[in-house]
Amino acid sequence: MFLKMKRIVLFLAVGLSAVALQAKTLIVYYSYTNNVHRIVSDLQTQIEADVLRVEPAEEGLDYAADNYALGSALIGAIRNDPDNPASYPAIKTTVDNLADYDTVIVGAPLWWSNMAAPLQTFLFTYGSQMAGKRIGLIVSSASSGISGVEADARRLIPQGDFMSPSLWIRSSQTSNCHAMITDWLDEIGYEPGGSGIDNPEGFEEPRFIVRPGQLTVVGYFDEWSLYGLRGDEVLRTFERSADVSHLPAGLYVARLRYGVRAVSYKVRIGNERG
Repeated sequence: MFLKMKRIVLFLAVGLSAVALQAKTLIVYYSYTNNVHRIVSDLQTQIEADVLRVEPAEEGLDYAADNYALGSALIGAIRNDPDNPASYPAIKTTVDNLADYDTVIVGAPLWWSNMAAPLQTFLFTYGSQMAGKRIGLIVSSASSGISGVEADARRLIPQGDFMSPSLWIRSSQTSNCHAMITDWLDEIGYEPGGSGIDNPEGFEEPRFIVRPGQLTVVGYFDEWSLYGLRGDEVLRTFERSADVSHLPAGLYVARLRYGVRAVSYKVRIGNERG
């Protein structure tokens, strides 16, 4: 009897702990001509973020040779069979901590009206793990419009929460992009935790309470979702409480939205059958 009570107490101690994540931003980008690199370098002076530069597996390739013939061929292969992993060029860049980030800003060059192929490879590989995250898109091109790149981003991150509008910086504007980035961050309401509005009077910061078989929100909210650590959405609801007894025991990421704000928590769901 004592051991059984001890097990129940231990479960409650673990189950009731919902630890708020420090909201973090990741900037992921590819840059062949270094235009996007210069844009990202300026962006880093305006926000606090981790940065990941995508690198092709094969070094020294001249994508610009023969009027970007190689780049055109890579884009053509993806267009012809976008669901086939073999259509995407190999990259050496990996990431294993996407669950730590609430926001991902993608810096994308435009190749033949589409997103640069190496960056498409990265998003094809990891886009499913970005479900529910806020996604910002910055596109660099000489003159062509960016709708094709936006379509690629939404295809590759199908459950991303895209912030609007995207930022289009032409090559001729790269050296003077600081003000454009500042205005864009303001337009999308960017703040590290998703804050874009002041707290209303009497506002209670929302939080989660975990009980055996049940996850409950305390405070004001619009909707919330629950994700596995690999980014797979397992629950989405507008209700204050949800039954989670059917889920395997373990650590999950709960994303809660209210107004234009978003906050993420790590929650440990136990197994009451112990």
